[in-house]
Amino acid sequence: MDDKKGSILIVDDDGSVLKRTERLLRFSGYEDIITCSHPKDLWPILKEKKVMAMILDLLMPEIDGYQVLEELNSKRPEIPVIVATAVDDLEAVIRCMKAGAFDYVPKSAESSRLLASIKHAEAIGSLLDDNRALKHSLLTENKSLPPYFAGIITRNRPMMAIFRYIEAIARSEKPILINGESGTGKELFAGAIHAASGRSGKLVTVNIAGLDDTMFSDTLFGHKRGAFTGADNERPGLIEQAAGGILFLDEIGDLSAQSQVKLLRLIEQRLYYPLGSDLTRSSDALIIAATHRDLRAEAEAGRFRLDLFYRLETHHISIPPLRDRLEDLPLLVEHFAGTAAAKFSRSKPHIPDELYQLLSTWDFPGNIRELESMVHDAVGRSDGVNLSLSSFKSRILPRKNAKPAIRDQADNPFGHLPALPTLKEAERQLIQEALQRAGGNQGIAAGLLGLSRTALNRRINREDED
Repeated sequence: MDDKKGSILIVDDDGSVLKRTERLLRFSGYEDIITCSHPKDLWPILKEKKVMAMILDLLMPEIDGYQVLEELNSKRPEIPVIVATAVDDLEAVIRCMKAGAFDYVPKSAESSRLLASIKHAEAIGSLLDDNRALKHSLLTENKSLPPYFAGIITRNRPMMAIFRYIEAIARSEKPILINGESGTGKELFAGAIHAASGRSGKLVTVNIAGLDDTMFSDTLFGHKRGAFTGADNERPGLIEQAAGGILFLDEIGDLSAQSQVKLLRLIEQRLYYPLGSDLTRSSDALIIAATHRDLRAEAEAGRFRLDLFYRLETHHISIPPLRDRLEDLPLLVEHFAGTAAAKFSRSKPHIPDELYQLLSTWDFPGNIRELESMVHDAVGRSDGVNLSLSSFKSRILPRKNAKPAIRDQADNPFGHLPALPTLKEAERQLIQEALQRAGGNQGIAAGLLGLSRTALNRRINREDED
C-alpha cells in the first residue's frame, strides 16, 4: 500500500489476534501496518502517524472499546474505525454505529468481510483526500503555478481550473481520463500529471491505435521466451517499465474488445499475464488514458465496455479546443515564433497585430498542433524582420472560402427564412459580418469574402453613396 495513504492500525489486547490480522493484511498487499495491544498507547501513535483505517476490539481490560470509539469520534472523526469483536449481536452493532464506527465486523466472519471493509474505508479516504486537495486548490486560485505546468502556455481561465484540478488529483492511484480534440496537447497534460504526482517511476507512452489484441498484450505485458514463433528471448512489457510511474495509453477509444477485458483486469486487480506465462505479475503504475472520441457515447453504443469506461473516468480532464481559448493566441504565436526562429538560426520576426485578427476568424480543427505548423512555416518564409501574413492567408482563406454544394435544406443558410433578403440587403449584411469577424480590418474581411481589398472598398463606398 502507498505510504501516502496512511497506515492501518490494529488495536487488540490479544497478541495472537494482532499477529493473525497483521498476517492477513500483509498477504492481501497492505504493508504499512501498526499493531497496538493497549488503548493507552493509541494516542501517541495517532500523533506521529497518518492512519488510513483502524481495526478496534471492543472488549479490552481497563479501557472499554466503546469509550475509545466515542473519544476517537470526538477527536479524530476522519479516521474510519472498523470494530472487530467476538461480540456479535444487534444491540452491540447499533451502539457501535451510534458511537461513530465506520463498520462492524464480527471476528467469526470470513476474512473477506474484513478486507472488503478496509477496501471501502480506503476508497472513501482517497475520495476525501482528493476533495480536500481540490477545495484547497480552488481557494488559492491566484497562487503562482508550479513549474510542471510551464510547458502548457495559457492564460485561459478554464485551463487554469484544469491545472488546479490536476494538482488536486495527481497523487491519486485511480485512473485519469483525458479527453480532447486532436492537437490539444493531451500528452503534454499527461507529462504535467506525472510531474505533479511525485512518482519516482517513468512516464511510459503507448499509442493504442493500430494495435490488435496480440500486439497490445505483447507491448504492454511483454512475453516469455518461446511464447510465440520468434520469441527467442523474454521481453518485459511497457507496464513493467512504468513501475512506480505512469502508463499513458493514447487513443484508448481504439482499443479492441479483447484488450479491453485485459485492461479492466489490470485496473481492478493490478494484475496481468505476460504472453506465454501462467503466473500473474502485479503493477503499481498509474493509468492515464486519452482519446479524442466521446467515450461515454462509444460505451452507450456498445463499442466500448461501459464498466471499463467508468473505471477510466474516475478522474476526468476535458481540454478545451483552441477556438475556445483565443486569448491564448498571442502567447502561443510568440512562443512558436521564438522556437522556430531558433531552429532557423535567425532572430524572431516582428508579429503584426493584424495576424491575431486573421487567426481569430479561424476555428483551428488541428488546434495547437495546427497553429504551431502555421507559425513555423511563416517564420521559415519571413525576411527575418517581419512575419508575413501571406503564409497564414494561403492556409486559412482558401478553406474558409471553399464552396461545398448545398445538399439539402439543412445546409442552406436561407432555407429557414420566411422571406428572402434582396441581393443588396444580403451583401450589406455579409460585409458587416465579415468586418465584425475581422475586427474592422478590411484586408482580412475582404479575404473572408473572397474579394480583393479594392473590390471590398468599392462595394462599401457604393453603399455609403446609396
